[in-house]
Amino acid sequence: MSGDRTVVVGIDSSTQSTKVVRVDAATGEVLSLKSAPHPDGTAVDPERWWEALVAAGGTELDDVAAIAISGQQHGMVALDASNTPVFDALLWNDTRSAPQAERLANELGADVWASEIGVVPVASFTVSKIAWLAENHPELAARVTRVMLPHDWLTWRLMGEAGEPTTDRSDASGTGYWSVPHGRYRDDIVEKIFGRPVGLPIVIEPGAAAGTIDGGVLVGAGAGDNAGAAIGLGLSEGEIVVSVGTSATVFTSTDARIVDPTGAIAGFADATGRQLPLLAMLNGARTLVATAAMLGTDVAGLDRLASEGPVDAGGLTLVPYLDGERTPNLPDATGSLVGMTRENMTPQNLARSAVLGLLCGIADALESLRSHGVPVSKVLLIGGGAQSRSLQDAAADVLGVPVEVPEQAEYVALGAARQAAWVLSGDAEPPTWARRVERTIEPSSDRAWAVALRERYTDAVTRIYGLQP
Repeated sequence: MSGDRTVVVGIDSSTQSTKVVRVDAATGEVLSLKSAPHPDGTAVDPERWWEALVAAGGTELDDVAAIAISGQQHGMVALDASNTPVFDALLWNDTRSAPQAERLANELGADVWASEIGVVPVASFTVSKIAWLAENHPELAARVTRVMLPHDWLTWRLMGEAGEPTTDRSDASGTGYWSVPHGRYRDDIVEKIFGRPVGLPIVIEPGAAAGTIDGGVLVGAGAGDNAGAAIGLGLSEGEIVVSVGTSATVFTSTDARIVDPTGAIAGFADATGRQLPLLAMLNGARTLVATAAMLGTDVAGLDRLASEGPVDAGGLTLVPYLDGERTPNLPDATGSLVGMTRENMTPQNLARSAVLGLLCGIADALESLRSHGVPVSKVLLIGGGAQSRSLQDAAADVLGVPVEVPEQAEYVALGAARQAAWVLSGDAEPPTWARRVERTIEPSSDRAWAVALRERYTDAVTRIYGLQP
């Protein structure tokens, strides 16, 4: 406790750093925020995460009533009988397991994966990573007794490695061996990979406690990072999160049941008992950064240029597959700039086309959700790239729905804190915390330019990449 406040702690152990927020359980007011960096790389010794958690104050709990941890999804933490990792944790962005993902998808069939598991294997999922370990280091795989995810391992470590490790349905749903529709592990998949059973964390119910630590501090189940952000934002049905970071993600919390054999939509579970369909695109804010460099400016300069030219970039259209693309699945693609004329080849139009191209990819993701029965009534625009004023100004028209820009905050960590407050309350639903909004933008009465832009973009994607709208 702190004065008259009840304090809860939420932790976000992300790819790049650990963030620890102390929050008033009643109101959601952030009392403090500390962070500590993680090492670079796509494979990391999990001990570095624990060191960052300690450095950021995640074990300073004298006045704390409850704590929960959200973490980056999919990372493989494979432990031996002494609870020592047999190999560095392969992170979601480690692509060495791509051949195993393709093989797994073909063996069971994409339709079966989508309908029976909820996801179709890609390199980022844990199932692909343990298959890589078994095939490339069988002597290490033979030592594995447990497999966990980053947030599972940190929660267990926080509890002194006492009792059975736990996880929640949101993070379990990103492994590729936990069935979203049936709410249980597919042990047969894991046993086939290792040739024997291995220990997997117990999946506890939303709002339940994983246990307590010294001093009686309650420990929540935790969550995957996107599910944590969904709780932190307090999503309602029809509200879609568009997170524009280095990459871009589009996701929501919904009751709609998602089955997508193409694998474009990952049918994850959320941390409240609902579904969390998610689409990921490789080219988010990096599109703006690369275009700014091309124009000899920074992102702020690009934002200014993009606001100075014609609203439709003078017909200039950028398809921003600069690093290949995940949605659509074109890993070897390159970007395309089409519709060039002497008149429209200006810095302003090029800057604007980068903003609009990024938004067109997001618009395609929203259409994909709609086609699977997910209601889309509002977009919540978050992430570093979402601070672009030109992107905010154009988003409602290009996406065709109202756009809300929430106050900048560590929503993954806030979601973990809200989960901790939920565990503490014992209520059926998470506590209601007000969402602070910086800006709301409604679509213009005349969106003809945006409709024409979408048609040009779709035509370019169809012609150049052979994809059908």
